[in-house]
Amino acid sequence: MTSSASSDSPTAKVFFWSLASALAGFLFGFDTVVISGAEKTIQELWGLGAGAHGFAMSAALWGTVVGSLIGGYPTDHFGRRKTLISIGLLYLVSALWSAIAGDVNSFMIARFIGGLGIGISTVASPLYISEISPAGSRGRLAGMFQFNIVFGILVAFLSNYLIARSFPTEVAWRWMLGIEAIPAILYFGFCFTLPESPRWLISRAGRKEEGRAVLKLIQPSASEQELDSLVDEISEAAAKTEKSTHGFWSARLKIPILLAFLIAFFNQLSGINAILYFAPRIFELTGLGQKAALLQSVGIGVTNLIFTFVGLWLIDRLGRRTLLYIGSIGYIASLGMCAWAFSSENFAIVPYCIFAFIAAHAVGQGAVIWVFISEIFPNQFRATGQSLGCFTHWIFAALLTMFFPRMVTAFEPSIVFGFFCGMMVLQLIWVKLMVVETKGVPLEEVERKLGVHS
Repeated sequence: MTSSASSDSPTAKVFFWSLASALAGFLFGFDTVVISGAEKTIQELWGLGAGAHGFAMSAALWGTVVGSLIGGYPTDHFGRRKTLISIGLLYLVSALWSAIAGDVNSFMIARFIGGLGIGISTVASPLYISEISPAGSRGRLAGMFQFNIVFGILVAFLSNYLIARSFPTEVAWRWMLGIEAIPAILYFGFCFTLPESPRWLISRAGRKEEGRAVLKLIQPSASEQELDSLVDEISEAAAKTEKSTHGFWSARLKIPILLAFLIAFFNQLSGINAILYFAPRIFELTGLGQKAALLQSVGIGVTNLIFTFVGLWLIDRLGRRTLLYIGSIGYIASLGMCAWAFSSENFAIVPYCIFAFIAAHAVGQGAVIWVFISEIFPNQFRATGQSLGCFTHWIFAALLTMFFPRMVTAFEPSIVFGFFCGMMVLQLIWVKLMVVETKGVPLEEVERKLGVHS
């Protein structure tokens, strides 16, 4: 937190609450990637052309666009806790409905509902964790959301592979999608153990005594005087923000607004979601069979998980900016090699290039994005700022996923990967010129560092 009573190490309760909230990320990762094992069967089942197929595959992402756009409202008005609970219901409905869908329109509605859950979770979960975490461990705790995303991705790839081996093709895709109901139920139950965010209680709801009680749970060793001081600091920061900004779209917030937009923009222009969604198809372009391609996709999940551990270990040691440098250089090298491999037909190295790309993403953008966006806005506008960053992330994710099948049909894969590589050169320049370091800085101090109160 922000007072002298705050410790860099979270209590067991704070760790558990952060982990429970971050399980929304597991459902996010699972739901995002599980479709990769079913997409070809669905296309054949309903006879979808490239355009209709791309639209069906991007239905969940259009849900995330809407969810991220509206997610700030319930997070601010109803509270972080109630919003997190509602996300579990959206995932559960989506999983069951997707599994029994009888036509493509019903399927798209079900996937859209799951997308709403993803979009809202990217607003509420990292924000909640950042507001209950000590400054010195905020990166690691908020980063658990990203860890759970990649763990969900790995489990989805592995689940798809095992189900494809165990069920006939015509029904396997339904099991792939429906099994998500199990983690959705578990997450829904865990959310009832969460307290409300003390910063929301104090700065948004005006319930200082309740907020103080939660702060006492978070910092049991803090004295009464230190708790009073922390409550006053949060209240004063909120009052200063209201006085100096006059609303979210103000000149005082231009730097955090621009940072949130650009980190989300570059995240998707790396091609990460398109590659995750269509990983089996990309591997099939190199000559692998369908089941071998699914198994290679499990390798993506393992690589993502391992290097996410590395990113979370480094984020509070090296800082957010340094990890973005490392990730950008890794992106450029791996995407450039992938473009060369397709151009020269050296297909044998494509899986290794893709794995290197995933590693660069996990250490860099993957570890940083949700943490960074949750840190750079003041308490009064954190949910709105998180919503802006998430909306930007998902609108570009949806567009890229929708058009990726056409891209690889209209252009050589080498051109597609070369385009993504060029965008990462621009990201490297942006990190050098604009990105500020937030490592170990209390949230109220980040406001001052970015000139919100100047």
